[in-house]
Amino acid sequence: MPNPKTAQLPLHEEFLLLCLHDRKGTLVSSMSRIGIAAALLAELLLREHVRVELPRRRKMIEAQGSRWEDDPLLRECVEKIRTAKRRAVPQTWISRFSGISKLHHRVATPLCARGILQVEESKLLMVFKRKLYPERDPVPEREIVDRLRAAILSDGEVDSRTAILVSLANITGLLRPIFDGKMLKSRKQRIKALAKGEMVAAATKDAIAAAQAAIIATQAAVAAAMVTASAGR
Repeated sequence: MPNPKTAQLPLHEEFLLLCLHDRKGTLVSSMSRIGIAAALLAELLLREHVRVELPRRRKMIEAQGSRWEDDPLLRECVEKIRTAKRRAVPQTWISRFSGISKLHHRVATPLCARGILQVEESKLLMVFKRKLYPERDPVPEREIVDRLRAAILSDGEVDSRTAILVSLANITGLLRPIFDGKMLKSRKQRIKALAKGEMVAAATKDAIAAAQAAIIATQAAVAAAMVTASAGR
């Protein structure tokens, strides 16, 4: 029988559960924001609020339809795309979504309402307040991890949502903290196939590719900033 707490979780909420330290409630990956943003775009594609167009050999994201979206964060993202002066490639939208104010806090809010997470406040350096989201109910994340494990260990078809989660967890460095290193090494080719989007529809594959490009660009920018800072010393 499906768990009612996880039956309707969107990708960005599932991904956040993987990103958070169970006890501390802090983000465990520096690439979490990019991953959440990519999950948002993938969710919009799966719900058919947006589509990928191919004018002049460049894949562009366009809003489609006028169905009401109950999730306020997804609704905001759709409106950003719908009202943009120019169309943009998936990578650009992932970058823009990652810049949404208080992004992971907004994703955590409905998870707190469901009783999956709880919100706590602490002080950083005894001055700055910050919100933490330790796990209240471990079952939903455990079920997500079980899905990922089954997808990695099997050789059959995988549903789009699970394939996307495996890919995002892989490119943001979350698989290694979750699973045994030997298992990951032995299933390297399977993970690579999932990460390439070989098991999902073309539009979802575009979201995965865009996430990879956005993460590579972010890592390059961070590395360049570190080199510049070192040179200035």
